Amino acid sequence: MRMDLTENIALALLALLIEALVGYPGGLYRIIGHPVSWIGRLIGLVERRLNLPERGGDMRRERGWGLMIGLCFLVGFGGLSIHLSLAATLPGLALLALIASTLIAQRSLYAHVRDVAVALDRSLEDGRAAVALIVGRNVEELDEAGVSRAAVESLAENFSDGVVAPTFWLALAGLPGAALYKAINTADSMIGHKTERYRDFGYAAAKIDDVVNWPAARISGALIVGAAALGRATYPLRGWRVMKRDAGKHVSPNAGWPEAAMAGALHVRLGGPRAYGGNVVAGAWLGDADEPVDRATIRRALKLYRRACVLQFFGLAFVGALLV
Repeated sequence: MRMDLTENIALALLALLIEALVGYPGGLYRIIGHPVSWIGRLIGLVERRLNLPERGGDMRRERGWGLMIGLCFLVGFGGLSIHLSLAATLPGLALLALIASTLIAQRSLYAHVRDVAVALDRSLEDGRAAVALIVGRNVEELDEAGVSRAAVESLAENFSDGVVAPTFWLALAGLPGAALYKAINTADSMIGHKTERYRDFGYAAAKIDDVVNWPAARISGALIVGAAALGRATYPLRGWRVMKRDAGKHVSPNAGWPEAAMAGALHVRLGGPRAYGGNVVAGAWLGDADEPVDRATIRRALKLYRRACVLQFFGLAFVGALLV
């Protein structure tokens, strides 16, 4: 059975509904893990065998490209085989949507960021421990504003990486598109760092991830701005202006779009300097300092995030209706 764009959009809509209602059951995760964790273990195994310190930079970069080509072939072929074998019948399509829903993180992202606000209600130390689960920066010296800022930035960036991007590729190319995206994004998160160990070996992962995230980052920013127009205490025009002005200041070619849109929509400043391990990154500030950044900001951001998820669903449904 061929893959049709209209059918892929219907698949994406069904997967979004399943994930929003059910998520990925914790008991199932404890028993079998998660598709992303399976990909991560494979990447880690290959990286340890190929990324040898005694090899020169050129060879390590070539091996990194080899890893990405092999990973994309394996995941893409597997995703295509599953898609074509299941999409021919209604029960198979339902199972396919259930599988695809595991590649989207609407519910889990909301829960992780909400947990930071709840932890801050108890104490700053609990807030630091909660935010450490979702960001890579040092959290030991963060005050409440720093913890809250990290949580809101993670929400904005992962709205793009964990929700909009897999949905975009699922709607465009079915299960193989979403699976390929998650494999690339997982590789980037594991090895796409500018450290001595990964600078060369992870070069391919980082560059490919920049390409596949390009559309979703800009769509995510637009969705956040649109969602800001649908509620109170959020500022769509300021979100649009700050996104256009500040997105390019971010060190990432993509993360700045949803983060700047979020900063403008909430009328706060995000970004700025932060520490990773022993390194301090002099990140640019995004947005204008007006509202305080605290646990209430996290809850405002979560409301905005929920509206953006709903807007994505109905926007995708509208596109699908135009194609029928």
